[in-house]
Amino acid sequence: MIITLIIFGFLVVIFITGKVNLSFQFNKNVRELFAQSKPVSGKIFSYHQLSGLPEPVQRYFKHVLKDGQPYIGYVGFTHCGQFKPGLDKKWINIKGEQYVTTAKPGFIWKGVTAMFTARDMYIADTGRLIVSLFSLYNIVDGKGEKYNQGELIRWLGESILYPTNLLPGGRLQWSAIDARTAKITFDYLGMQLFYMVTFNDAGEIIQLETKRYMEDNLETWIIKTGNYKEINEIVVPTAFEVLWRLEKGDVSYAKFNMKKIVYNRPERF
Repeated sequence: MIITLIIFGFLVVIFITGKVNLSFQFNKNVRELFAQSKPVSGKIFSYHQLSGLPEPVQRYFKHVLKDGQPYIGYVGFTHCGQFKPGLDKKWINIKGEQYVTTAKPGFIWKGVTAMFTARDMYIADTGRLIVSLFSLYNIVDGKGEKYNQGELIRWLGESILYPTNLLPGGRLQWSAIDARTAKITFDYLGMQLFYMVTFNDAGEIIQLETKRYMEDNLETWIIKTGNYKEINEIVVPTAFEVLWRLEKGDVSYAKFNMKKIVYNRPERF
């Protein structure tokens, strides 16, 4: 009995130590992320910027932004929801915390479940995915060119939560498709990324579709959005579903609901 209690206590200490170390690493990642970017508070959005953009894109920006809206340089948000650790796995509950920079593309996300903690990031122009079992042992540590592409394209798609980042500029352009669809192209460090963007009649973005690496192959990756609300004077979606469109059909693996969004505050909650 005593030996059992000693072993249990030892495991508890290891688990707590792992959680403390993981929290330390996450804090370090957040500080590194913010240190590498800069504020964009001097830039102001004007409806005059929309001239020449495709009609559904103009409707979108007039719907989600107010004339005179300051550009967003930093973002922090939390979410709850469900996640599949594998496409053939069952849904599990997850809570997430994420921080974003826009002047220099970057983000760090931490998702916590009962079994594992995942950290997805694009920092210093480098993508990485780390999954730690019980906050102790890294069972995934993915990096390389395919992760650079995947994490940057995630950052771009999630710009609907910080929509001044979708305004046209040197790196980002919009092109017309039809009355309900337009295309984003984004060039960065030799990577040419895109999204086919679908709008509803209200001017809201309801779907973004692109190509993203699944292991060694580029597959169709889709973000579906809904339940738009005004948060901090900006209209953003608060419900997300993320899926792969494969030969066998659509496979959903993430369903998130936004809980809190903070703009232009470069610090952790």
